[in-house]
Amino acid sequence: MTSRLITVSATLALLLSVAACGNMSRRDQNTATGAAIGGVAGAVLTGGSGVGTVGGAAVGGVIGHEIDPHRDDRDRK
Repeated sequence: MTSRLITVSATLALLLSVAACGNMSRRDQNTATGAAIGGVAGAVLTGGSGVGTVGGAAVGGVIGHEIDPHRDDRDRK
């Protein structure tokens, strides 16, 4: 339980520090947000395992990087 608390706390701290980076591009923000959410999900799903946390962060970062908020706007024109 203590390991899980540390992992979740560290991930939340990362998420808050990313929120303070206002000069990031939209794609960079999506990547960082995806990594933070993926890290938390990986930690929860694997019971606080470091491998699960890092794996979740990697997968979440890739998914966040591929999200393009302007894709719908280009498709409509």
